[in-house]
Amino acid sequence: MPRQVTALRRAQATSDGAGVAIQRVAGFGDAALDPLLMLDELRSEHREDFAAGFPPHPHRGMQTLTYMKHGGIAHEDSQGNRGEIRDGGLQWMSAGRGIIHAEMPTQDSAGLHGFQLWVNLPAAEKLGAPRYRDIERAALPRLAGEGFEAALLAGDWCLGGVSGSGALEELSPQASLADLSLAPGATVTVTSEAGENVVAYLYEGELAGIGPEGVSRGHLLVAAGDGGWPLEAGPAGAGLLVLRGRPLREPVVHYGPFVMNTREEIEQALAQYRDGTFLD
Repeated sequence: MPRQVTALRRAQATSDGAGVAIQRVAGFGDAALDPLLMLDELRSEHREDFAAGFPPHPHRGMQTLTYMKHGGIAHEDSQGNRGEIRDGGLQWMSAGRGIIHAEMPTQDSAGLHGFQLWVNLPAAEKLGAPRYRDIERAALPRLAGEGFEAALLAGDWCLGGVSGSGALEELSPQASLADLSLAPGATVTVTSEAGENVVAYLYEGELAGIGPEGVSRGHLLVAAGDGGWPLEAGPAGAGLLVLRGRPLREPVVHYGPFVMNTREEIEQALAQYRDGTFLD
């Protein structure tokens, strides 16, 4: 039976970092989104909305994935990693047992449009070694078919009967991510495996066939079922981030930049950050 949209989550305007204006969809502990924890859209033509960026801050127990449609972001962390992505590039970081990093807009970014996702780590990997990787736009595999094209960021995909694999192996097999563009009025079916959670964030255009008036941009769509998910673009076409994930079904305890399984583990992270042993 085809998947169907069972819930819509509207992104909410807020700010993070040093006052960066964002649109946020959060799902900490939400079984329908597992293993996705949070999705932020950064989108502004005004540099004052994002220029202060995200100065150094800690993380533990989760992964971040930053994907830029327009503009640039530079990354630097306590492991000595440095990287910069722009205009279609991708950055991935597994915080593991602990890392401190900064993400700052590049000086030439007059406008910015991108996304950051937080993806949970299984309990057995939360205290593993931190890892980092960045991937340029040219290295992202692409799929194209009748009325659609897609950049494959992570995982294996079958879209409209056309198959391919994403560039970021590190996120698999836990989660898969693709940036899907639909021509006006086009329909494409997203194939998924039984037991996976599948969601899509509509960042451009509109989708038809969902409710009496369709869905406009700025919504996260949650799809239930075990079959393929047909997505139909409205008259303006559609741009979506599509994420498939195998739910971890583990407790989620979240405090600021830390995502663990118990309150005691969160308190330990806070104590270690305060006493200077966080990175030991």
